[in-house]
Amino acid sequence: MPDLKLIAFDAEDLGVISAHLQDAVLRVGDMAYLPKEKRFVAIANRFDWANAADGALKAKRGAEPQFERRRAAVRFERVNAAQIQGLDLKDKRTSLALLAVTFEPTGGAKSPEGNVTLTFSGGAAIRLGVECIEIELKDLGAAWAAKRSPEHPEGAS
Repeated sequence: MPDLKLIAFDAEDLGVISAHLQDAVLRVGDMAYLPKEKRFVAIANRFDWANAADGALKAKRGAEPQFERRRAAVRFERVNAAQIQGLDLKDKRTSLALLAVTFEPTGGAKSPEGNVTLTFSGGAAIRLGVECIEIELKDLGAAWAAKRSPEHPEGAS
């Protein structure tokens, strides 16, 4: 499967990026807010949901499903502020599981300003105050086998 490269300029585009980043695993030390550049960046090991969907079809035909993860970079531009909740930035080795990336407008009906929130399992979150949505997700190399697919028990968040 070719490397993924996506760019988001609106909430609908961001929903696509969020779907591809669901269940990505990253460390606190692999994220950085660069206020002078108005940028937030992160490196994550994303679960390849598109490949998993193909594997589910193969499993219905009796083949063994194969799951993969890919190293990916995500870059948020035009970031004016970053706030954290439930994270210790000093513990760079802490692993996080990303659940979703969402956008909430704050500047009125015609303004592109708002907050992009990265929500992690366990209640941790990062909120980025942005001038507008400008986000890129890019795979950084080959995939590797994952032992299993992430699970989402019913009713759990």
